[in-house]
Amino acid sequence: MTIEEMSLAICKAASDKKARDIVTMDMRGLMSSTDYFVICSANTATQVRAIADNIEEQLAEAGVAYSHREGYREGEWVLMDYGDVVAHIFMQEAREYYALERLWGDAKLTPYED
Repeated sequence: MTIEEMSLAICKAASDKKARDIVTMDMRGLMSSTDYFVICSANTATQVRAIADNIEEQLAEAGVAYSHREGYREGEWVLMDYGDVVAHIFMQEAREYYALERLWGDAKLTPYED
């Protein structure tokens, strides 16, 4: 699976669980540890975890496992590190507070459309 296919699979898995405002950020040239961020929002901690679970399941079916996951228990912001692609699943308030799109404003931003 290419990194572009992986980021698209993460976007689709998030969309399947009704994630909102799904975007891909091209981090190449800005960060040495990853190529893409996929960022999305959810309404509740339960939905954040459901999105994370679906991403994990869909990518596992394709033979890809994350190397690290943070924030699952709290459900406010789950980070799933797939190496070249990192998924960030936020409750809306946390997304606005941490503002990764603004923090990494030089990254090319591509909205996901189903």
